[in-house]
Amino acid sequence: MSSGFITEDFDAAQWENIEPYADDLLNRELNCSGCLETLIKDSSTLAEHVSEAGTLLSIAMTCDTESEVKRHAYLDFIENVQPRLSEFADAFNRRLAEHPAVSDLPPRYDLMIKCIRTDITIFREENIPLQVEEAKLETEHSTITGAMTVEFEGEEKTLPQMAIYLENIDRDLREAAWRAVVERMSRDTERLSEIYDEQIRIRHRIAVNAGFDDYRSYIFEAKHRYDYSMDDCLEFHDSIERVCVPMMHEIQEHRRGALGVATLRPWDVSEKSGGGVDIHGRPPLRPFEDVGRLITGCSSVFHRMSPELGDMFDMLREKDSLDLESRKGKAPGGYQANLEKTRIPFIFMNAAGTHDNLSTMLHEAGHAFHSCYSSDLDLIEERNPPLEFAEVASMSMELMSQPDWGEFYSDEEARRAKLDDLEKIVCFLPWMATIDAFQHWVYANPEHTRQDRSEHWLELRRRFGPRTDWSGFEELKETSWQSQLHLFQVPFYYIEYGIAQLGALQLWQHHRKDAADGLARYAQAMKLGNTKPLPELFAAAGLDLGFDEEHVASLISELSEAMAEIRA
Repeated sequence: MSSGFITEDFDAAQWENIEPYADDLLNRELNCSGCLETLIKDSSTLAEHVSEAGTLLSIAMTCDTESEVKRHAYLDFIENVQPRLSEFADAFNRRLAEHPAVSDLPPRYDLMIKCIRTDITIFREENIPLQVEEAKLETEHSTITGAMTVEFEGEEKTLPQMAIYLENIDRDLREAAWRAVVERMSRDTERLSEIYDEQIRIRHRIAVNAGFDDYRSYIFEAKHRYDYSMDDCLEFHDSIERVCVPMMHEIQEHRRGALGVATLRPWDVSEKSGGGVDIHGRPPLRPFEDVGRLITGCSSVFHRMSPELGDMFDMLREKDSLDLESRKGKAPGGYQANLEKTRIPFIFMNAAGTHDNLSTMLHEAGHAFHSCYSSDLDLIEERNPPLEFAEVASMSMELMSQPDWGEFYSDEEARRAKLDDLEKIVCFLPWMATIDAFQHWVYANPEHTRQDRSEHWLELRRRFGPRTDWSGFEELKETSWQSQLHLFQVPFYYIEYGIAQLGALQLWQHHRKDAADGLARYAQAMKLGNTKPLPELFAAAGLDLGFDEEHVASLISELSEAMAEIRA
């Protein structure tokens, strides 16, 4: 690098290569006024190399979960590099935080030092092997879910590919497809429950070791949630219950009546998104036939929005930083990952030609734009924003791109897609509250039985869920939480989507009034990365951070008005 600290041919996937640099950072003499800042810069350079090495191994594993070589390489990093990195990070943090000159550092380091002091407080050496075991269980979850396929209509299909059938106007076909998916998932229900049981045990032990009563308290500190509390989350749940749930019921009752059915069954509507078969009997939206068309179409959308966004997206294509097609052995879901050394984002998803796939692409592109906007920031810690704001970047991109969906749809189809997406926001927020409330209960009651867990899950679905008729599938409903991979892979990562959705709706309000102004606010805030506390990041885009019913109601009210405009 330009600092001369690390050579470009450095292999950061092996601890023996990392160790000399780590020793340098821990033992270097600090006898000049600028030495501490140089130390921070060099530690950031090392972190960039190591982060990218681990990310590339993770990407390789999720892209091909059936490869023993790739899984072994990733697990080797988890088992043999990350534990030593944890020990090094704690030692380095202590050296930095305890240095006499730390108070003389410029204000740009204030947030970083605050986070470092939190990390020092919660670090326990005895938690390192527990975190390794936790990561191995997460990898097993990816392997199990990535291997799920079904035989349907004479072909082997991945579960993401089956989503197409759940939008088909033929109700019998939808039911058959749904049954095929849940039957396949049910084969691994027992092992997934065992994995989750073990994860809860490990996570509780980690929290107790660190001096906390439960994992909730620990994870709020570990995630540096300085700007909102557990009580704020509970207030947010209540606000959603009062504002969004009644509207969701209205939307779903309209769906039931339009479909002419006595009750909505699980193959008639998604409990997660509120989406499903078109209520007017129109064929499913098919915005693209293959990933090539998805890429060229998104490029056109972003160029229409702004040349800057278009160029950023084209760079991803040119750098071969997109893996979008669904295939056997590929992990489910979608994500954007930062390659910190090269400062190029990577997008992963499972495209099967649905509108939801298009939404995912726009969402993950928003994350990538955030990464590009903040890529000039010097330090790795400055470039990684809190998730509550990172998701504003992605969710607002879904909304602000709507005027340009003509690239994929006719005018009528675009109106239909926009209305569906706005309705899905109303329906998603109760699902978000369900998942977050579920996690609060799970980790507040770590000794619970599986029966206790099922009963509480069903109670939450009664509180927040649609009135879907699960007759004949009651046992499947009890474990339907297993479809949410965040519970296994990234515990307590879900409230962020709700907080960010409120921010995205506010940015969308600005964009509806003045598109150029909305995009300018977006760029201005995203360039800040992680250099400001969460409320200031929101404020930089002209947004308010709030959880109360009045705040939620004001945003949902404009959403309702926009839906009425489309229907008219």
